[in-house]
Amino acid sequence: DAFLGSSAALRRHLRGIRRAAASRAPILILGDAGTGRSTLVRAVHLSSLYRDGPFVELDAAAVPTSLFEGDLFGHEAGAFTGAEQRNPGRVARAQGGTLVLDHVEELPLAVQPKLLRLIAERRFTPLGGEETVAEVRFIATSLEDLARRVQRGAFRQDLYYRLEVLAFRLPRLCDRIEDLPRLVASILGDLGERFERPGLEISPGALQWMSRYSWPGNVRQLRNLLERTLVLSDDPILDPAPPQEGGRPDTLAEVERRHLIRALAFARGNQTRAAEVLGISRKALWEKRRRFGLP
Repeated sequence: DAFLGSSAALRRHLRGIRRAAASRAPILILGDAGTGRSTLVRAVHLSSLYRDGPFVELDAAAVPTSLFEGDLFGHEAGAFTGAEQRNPGRVARAQGGTLVLDHVEELPLAVQPKLLRLIAERRFTPLGGEETVAEVRFIATSLEDLARRVQRGAFRQDLYYRLEVLAFRLPRLCDRIEDLPRLVASILGDLGERFERPGLEISPGALQWMSRYSWPGNVRQLRNLLERTLVLSDDPILDPAPPQEGGRPDTLAEVERRHLIRALAFARGNQTRAAEVLGISRKALWEKRRRFGLP
């Protein structure tokens, strides 16, 4: 649902992305948190020449620098201290399919020349192994404009130029606010099916403030707000409060406790699910349960 709408900002980007998906060239997808980068990456894979191959992801922000090269390109047993078993690596696992490097802006400088070689020559060498031909479609995503990283010396200029050839920046929700009604309708339809609550609607008042709100968390924030409101209300007409006025459960202790109980009941005691519904961490959920004396 992140890409529903008819705004000029959205149409312009989607036209270019559809054409790029049909090529073999690497793609860079830029966008703020919640704009739908992950959803778009998956859509590109499914509409590409590599749709029948594997879909392999690696988050550059989640792998320690010392382990990154071995994780991406693989390593043979004994290639370095602690490498007791062979690891084929993400590139090898993605052969014939799509390799996605999330948060490419966090890619260690030492690994960047090897990624450049992978993209430019379609070749890579596992640690302690032999040169291998890579038949993969490469997609990178970034929260940050890579040109700024280049200026700071944190990203290689030649790699940046390679990725910039087919770069697309996803629009923020506030830049295509005319798409909001369709997005809300689509999300409510999806939530209604998931939670067996057909016929869900949004109140006119809520739609008014939503159209004026800046949505810093973009479509993800919109979906989370609607889902949380649905779980905490029995009314088929949802009337969420603006985030700045209490998008989280009311601060009055008794109301907060009641919301907490309903979320736990809905999640059937699943702490992770209850925390997701409430939009808080598991630790915060545990602290609230302790504070209110809930089992």
